Amino acid sequence: QVQLVESGGGLVQPGGSLRLSCAASGSIRSILVMGWYRQAPGKQRELVAAINSGSSTNYADSVKGRFTISRDNSKNTVYLQMNSLKPEDTGVYYCNADITPIGWARRPYWGQGTQVTVSS
Repeated sequence: QVQLVESGGGLVQPGGSLRLSCAASGSIRSILVMGWYRQAPGKQRELVAAINSGSSTNYADSVKGRFTISRDNSKNTVYLQMNSLKPEDTGVYYCNADITPIGWARRPYWGQGTQVTVSS
């Protein structure tokens, strides 16, 4: 069974930084795209950043220049470095990955979510 486990959320003051990590484990043949989504209270889940297996990246306009996504393919892990955090960055952050398990078809997997709160 494939699973994604996130870590690194918490409470931070405006202007501060946090680093999220998400590790995929299980019988994995390959991982195509890995990304981070977030959901604020009362709002729809939105894409924050994504990175493909060739390390091409895509960011939401609201986080460009402040957030950096990266991945370590040897560890099946994706990271999100968040700097200059703003109160509007508050929400539950979910890891997402397009994974091909051994013996199964490729499909998206989700982590359990980690809370990020930006407040003074």
